[in-house]
Amino acid sequence: MKHLCIFCGSSKGNDPVYEKTAEELAKIIVDEGLTMVYGGGSIGIMGVLADKILSLNGKVIGVIPRFLYDLEVGHDNVTELIIVESMHERKQKMAEISDGFLALPGGFGTLEEMGEILTWIQLKLIRKPIGILNINGFYDEFLNMLDNMVTSGFLKKNNREILLSSKDPGEIISTIKNAPVFEDTKWIEKT
Repeated sequence: MKHLCIFCGSSKGNDPVYEKTAEELAKIIVDEGLTMVYGGGSIGIMGVLADKILSLNGKVIGVIPRFLYDLEVGHDNVTELIIVESMHERKQKMAEISDGFLALPGGFGTLEEMGEILTWIQLKLIRKPIGILNINGFYDEFLNMLDNMVTSGFLKKNNREILLSSKDPGEIISTIKNAPVFEDTKWIEKT
């Protein structure tokens, strides 16, 4: 794994633990020799991660739609900034250049990005691992909802298992890096 795509908020949240954990994650990303791929923003947790990785001489690739860049939220100091024309093109480009995905706390955009990747994996359009960093129990209710989808018969158990999760930044990076490949509705070991 070389490129890890991070989905996260364009806000910092109202608890300093989100920013603190994002900075811890940034150090782990650099120590692991990973390049972060993200939405290209300079604000919120996105900006915190990018700035910290860059301050540690790490690599950051941002992918941002022109209309957001024009609103002055694009990060001009990243290693590479790719400006695209639409939100859909942004997600497609991030998925193409990334070897895995990680969601941190965020809002609608983070949920939508994570949901689309989960769907693409479930439909076997891509075969790359995805996880969440469940900072401060942020995703507890979401994980419970996924379990309820299984119990209620709307989500297969093996598809529920696509989404990896940890409260520890180092653990989730290790889990994603060492995740088996998802194929034919079951996890199989990498060859």
